[in-house]
Amino acid sequence: MKKYELIASCATGLETLVEEEILQFGGQEVSCGKGVVTWRASLESGYRCCLWSRFASRVYLQLVQFPIVDEETLYQRCMDVDWQDHLTEETSFAVSCTLSGESPITHSRYAALKVKDGLVDTFRNRTGKRPSVKTSRPDVQVHLHVDGKTAALSLDLSGESLHRRGYRGAAVKAPLKETLAAGIVALSGWMKDTGTLIDPMCGTGTLLIEAALMFGDSAPGLSRSHFGFFGWLGHDEHLWDSLVAEALEREEKGLEKSWPLMLGYDCDPVAVSAARKNIEVAGLTEHIQVKQAELATLRSPDKQGMLLSNLPYGERLSETEQVSRLYRAYGRIVKERFAGWKAGVFISNPTLTDSFTLAWENKYKLYNGSIPCRLLIGTVIGEETAFKWLPVEPHSEEPGSEFGNRLRKNLKKILKWATKNEISCFRVYDRDLPDYNISIDFFSKWVHIHEYAPPKTIDPQVAASRMATAVKCVRDILGVRSNRIFLKARERQKGRKQYEKKGKNGKMYEVREGECSFLLNFTDYLDTGLFLDHRPVREKIHREVKGKRFLNLYGYTGTATVHAAMGGAASTTTVDLSATYLHWAKMNLALNGLTELRNKVEKADCLQWLEETSGMFDLIFIDPPTFSNTKKDNRVFDVQKDHARLIELAMVHLEKGGLLIFSTNFRRFKLEERLLALYDIKDISQESVPFDFSRNKKIHRCWEIRKIEQKQQLKKWPEERPW
Repeated sequence: MKKYELIASCATGLETLVEEEILQFGGQEVSCGKGVVTWRASLESGYRCCLWSRFASRVYLQLVQFPIVDEETLYQRCMDVDWQDHLTEETSFAVSCTLSGESPITHSRYAALKVKDGLVDTFRNRTGKRPSVKTSRPDVQVHLHVDGKTAALSLDLSGESLHRRGYRGAAVKAPLKETLAAGIVALSGWMKDTGTLIDPMCGTGTLLIEAALMFGDSAPGLSRSHFGFFGWLGHDEHLWDSLVAEALEREEKGLEKSWPLMLGYDCDPVAVSAARKNIEVAGLTEHIQVKQAELATLRSPDKQGMLLSNLPYGERLSETEQVSRLYRAYGRIVKERFAGWKAGVFISNPTLTDSFTLAWENKYKLYNGSIPCRLLIGTVIGEETAFKWLPVEPHSEEPGSEFGNRLRKNLKKILKWATKNEISCFRVYDRDLPDYNISIDFFSKWVHIHEYAPPKTIDPQVAASRMATAVKCVRDILGVRSNRIFLKARERQKGRKQYEKKGKNGKMYEVREGECSFLLNFTDYLDTGLFLDHRPVREKIHREVKGKRFLNLYGYTGTATVHAAMGGAASTTTVDLSATYLHWAKMNLALNGLTELRNKVEKADCLQWLEETSGMFDLIFIDPPTFSNTKKDNRVFDVQKDHARLIELAMVHLEKGGLLIFSTNFRRFKLEERLLALYDIKDISQESVPFDFSRNKKIHRCWEIRKIEQKQQLKKWPEERPW
């Protein structure tokens, strides 16, 4: 039986998998290089590789290998090849070329041209006729590979890349090649256990389909309509037909097996539709389910299994930051809901490996095209989901100052309330004593202290001494390290000064509120990114928004939007003019496993946006600034002067039976009386102020607004309120 020199190319990192396949295909003298595996075997081995290889990109049958000095060498050596053994004058052909190493050949297209000339002239000299060149799917594909000063001429048995299985239609953004997807499945170890398999971000379903083809023992080349050897004179049609018949028989047996649960989710309806079509073409509709859902809604359908996904990459800097937050959400979600499962993620940025906060047992270096990637595999260790903060009770019982005694008293009452209601971000002191004009907020394990500017009648040294006493009391009573305490001076602000950046630290801290996670900044801005006094309003939105279209005007950092999305909103839209806050909102969405496909974030002046949009919403939340202006567009917003117009414009976009919640922190605010005649308005200010702000009932004003003609009773505030 004639032996051939055969070569399989593959993506870097998959060589070992291809080598294992070649040995199964009867390969001998198998050798691995970077992105290539060579072996000696019969033609059957080459055919099996074309039909069965899940990881190889192309399969070549080497004709000749020779040293080269220049392009003319290529031409002369091509004239020595017995081309009439491989094609005729009527056979179409094409020549491809790859170069590697330091070589006298520097131009691949010119080198391919010299090979073409040598082949054509061989026929012309012998018969006076020549075969024709056909660049698209020729009868025979000739390949030239130049490695340094050595050239090899081969026939491309695959004809076109083996990743083209034949089941995938139009691809969406950043498609994963089938050969690489199969490699990810193989390296993940899923085939050893073959339990439940879930792809939380399945795209067009490639990972799931390749896993199903493996489990069902289905040859990936069965659905291909063309191979490069079909037009080759050396093609053994009888041998090929027998191999195809064997593959069909194995596939039939595979389909009769008991199959594991295989699920795919994606937030993009276009991707879900494409995945279902691909699954149908692959003949796997009965074995793979794909649904539209966001990562945030992911739940475990089984006690054990494997999560495996090709996660979003994020090529630009801003995207990379969002992707990092998404990876963080992924890690948190799987630890909370998939303890004991195996998890595998394919990512492009190795520096983001730690973002998941998961323990990885195996890390594989792979390439998606030219992009260096990592496949991370590990077992999920469950994590407590209970809320936590540092002080459970006052640390120090020693007698102290007037301020210390008041802080202990507040802590005893508020910590009991916070524990009962599982609240980890709250206020414990709010300017209770005239001499200590500060507010103290707990944000999980961090303490945020706001000092309000003392009157000019107070000696600055006295004010500084009181502040030092307060900070010392906080440290002693709570037992908090100084690096967990953040101090900020708060003065009466005017215009845009209240929104200007105060520092350049840029560090974000993650906290929880109910089911939601938020990023806070304790140093760079006057506010942290989470308004604690609006907690009950956010909870109300979370309760009432399921299945509704939600609009968040003056969205700030998107905390209300996250609550709406996590509460099951059909869609959310967040509008704000600040690029900084909108970026922050995007980070908060990503941190919760939410995407912008269902949660739009738009940079615009809210009044202008309302005038131009045609969208309708079921629940609208408006919490505008007291005053703002923009030099660029000469815009000025004053909540007292402009609130009526703002509300009227918003009500145009409120669906029948819908609810608008309007809130403001302007203490001297008065709702324009004519609005009371136009709409059904209910003042909910008192019940919307939380327990930890009960000493300051005027922290904000809040109203529920509905259309009178379609008055509809929605869910009421709970009779027993935690505030």
